[in-house]
Amino acid sequence: MILTENALTVLERRYFKKDNEGNIIENWEALITRVANNIAGDNDDKKERYFKLLDSGYFLPNSPTLMNAGNDLQQLSACFVLPIEDTMEGIFETIRDAALIHKSGGGTGFSFSRLREANARVRSTNGVSSGPLSFLNVFNAATDAVKQGGTRRGANMAILRVDHPEIIEFIKSKEDTTKLTNFNMSVAITEQFMNAVNQGADYELISPHTKEVVKTLNARDVFSLIVEMAHKNGEPGIVFIDRINEFNPTPHIGEIESTNPCGEQPLLPNEACNLGSLDLAAMFKDEKFDWEILKYSVIESVNFLDDVIEHSKYPLPKIEEMVKGNRKIGLGIMGWADLLYLLKLPYNSEEAVELAEDIMEFIDFHSKTRSMELAMEKGSFPNFKNSIYDSKKLIRKDNKFNWNELRENISKNGLRNATLTTIAPTGTISMIANTSGGVEPQFSLVYIKHVMDGDKLLYVNPHLEKVFIDYGIYSSELMEKIAEEGSVQHIDEVPDEIKKIFVVSHDISPEWHLRMQAAFQKYTDNAVSKTINFTQNATKEDIHIAYELAYSLGCKGVTVYRDGSRENQVLNVGNTLNDNSSTQEQRVDPRKRPEITSGTTQRMETGCGHLYITINSDETGPCEIFTQMGKVGGCASAQLEAIARLTSLCLRSNMNVDSIIRQLQGIRCPSPMWHHGEVISSCADGVARSLKTFLNMESAPVNPIPENKQSVNLQTVKTITSHQTCPDCGSSIEHAEGCLKCYSCGWSKC
Repeated sequence: MILTENALTVLERRYFKKDNEGNIIENWEALITRVANNIAGDNDDKKERYFKLLDSGYFLPNSPTLMNAGNDLQQLSACFVLPIEDTMEGIFETIRDAALIHKSGGGTGFSFSRLREANARVRSTNGVSSGPLSFLNVFNAATDAVKQGGTRRGANMAILRVDHPEIIEFIKSKEDTTKLTNFNMSVAITEQFMNAVNQGADYELISPHTKEVVKTLNARDVFSLIVEMAHKNGEPGIVFIDRINEFNPTPHIGEIESTNPCGEQPLLPNEACNLGSLDLAAMFKDEKFDWEILKYSVIESVNFLDDVIEHSKYPLPKIEEMVKGNRKIGLGIMGWADLLYLLKLPYNSEEAVELAEDIMEFIDFHSKTRSMELAMEKGSFPNFKNSIYDSKKLIRKDNKFNWNELRENISKNGLRNATLTTIAPTGTISMIANTSGGVEPQFSLVYIKHVMDGDKLLYVNPHLEKVFIDYGIYSSELMEKIAEEGSVQHIDEVPDEIKKIFVVSHDISPEWHLRMQAAFQKYTDNAVSKTINFTQNATKEDIHIAYELAYSLGCKGVTVYRDGSRENQVLNVGNTLNDNSSTQEQRVDPRKRPEITSGTTQRMETGCGHLYITINSDETGPCEIFTQMGKVGGCASAQLEAIARLTSLCLRSNMNVDSIIRQLQGIRCPSPMWHHGEVISSCADGVARSLKTFLNMESAPVNPIPENKQSVNLQTVKTITSHQTCPDCGSSIEHAEGCLKCYSCGWSKC
């Protein structure tokens, strides 16, 4: 596999093995050798085959497998679901179990639906319960504590049934986006509720403890509240819990209550799943899609993922027991948007939707066929008896393949894995493969990346670049224009036939997003992780329609994000004040930040570490600063970001820079540091001194975008129109596949 510069950066930061001093002691060949040998065990033939599979670029397993296989941790699963029992002992036992999972690098999903509502009677203490929302805050705080000592943030999913008495409080729980920051939230929607929505009827809220009806609510009012909150900041999402259980392969073992953090993996309590993804774009050979390569890759990937189950260490014995009882794996895809570019098919077209269904049916059929063969060789998953496969209830209709025959054969011969297919987020592994993530459309085709020395690098989708070169219209000026627009649709220099094919997320209507998700869902055992991206001016009615369409099309859940909604929430409050407050009219609105700024970066030694301070100017003068600490993390990083944001706000409000310097200069912290003969008494003091140096400079030269082709042929990264930034590198981040992702350094949060 050919690795781009961005892919190597991600591998070096997050995957390559390091010695005790933090020095990298692996390269790509060593990494995949480590992984292949570990998963193959003593089988030399498998070692060679698995090395070939990983090095081909056709398949990559989930991050924990790449990171931990062959290392001391050896925890290879990404997805876990834990039960929460309605006792104090049960609640805190789950918190302990979650901490162990987060420590090992896994994410967790919880259903809080078993917990009795607030103020319900507790007989053992003759008091009242505090309710699921209060314990949700405890879980969030516990995740924070573990995160501080680990290498990555713990990710959680919180789910509450729509018929729980505290559903209204749950729906509103992330109205303030500074709270519950370690959780994604989803409402478990029942068929009964959706029927009540359609009829405009009331429905019952039932106490999970007494099973008694506590209250009734109008279903449409509750549905509208979910829509309102999702319009405001993207949460909560929804999962259709009855539909999920309709496809539960082992209903005799238990009921599915929750999913993993991104929603694509419904799991039983105490269950985990091992995931991996096929790169479809890599299978485009000789101007066509190669179905034989796909078949080979599916078969070998099923072999690989089944062996992962055997070689993984599990955080708890009860999880290992459940995992090995069902042996679930989740084979998915990435590179879908790039494959469509190569095939010259618009994402928003009937042909693309039909191809999605055909490809996923192909993967589903051949993965189950291989799993049946493995069952004949090694035995079925232990809970096969009374499963949907044993009773021939596998819900698949004949289409391109003879599902009826396979259903009969599985019933007779068994199946090695209770589930085979999942479409998961592919944040960093798609960056390694230099391909588009999951089944998402590309978010942007060109991206300008600002680097530490003030230069700007232009990253272009390689398929767009090739087409532009073939048409003879490629230029850095055109690429920069596309980066500013975020799309080619309104650029006159781009021919219409290119515009038709090279659509990005915001060019595609929500209906086509959902139709694509539904096409893949039809032949996916588990679920599909996808974000339905809306433009900033989308209405609540738009989201309402999308939620209803997701239900009618057969999706198992849906996540929406309206561009800029989280960042603009505070600005909306400010606009209200402008309308209603006479004193507000006298205040200054900061000038708008231009698309491109230029400036300088200065390194300063502080008591907290190396501090890099970037100061940029627009046509008026200094307009923004960015700070990056060599040792990222904790309160220092958050305080530096606050200083930079407030200082930038002051600069764009035309405040005298000397006044800003006087306020920051001389602030002291416990760890002063000498820098070029001067004492830097704090990070704030360092910012002040950097501002003073900047003012004393005659000018800051503007470095042009490099013309060399090497800077263009790099990993595709994306223009983001919202304002959230990566906590690791400060670049813009994207909402996709139910996650936040940084395409500059590989940081992700689900």
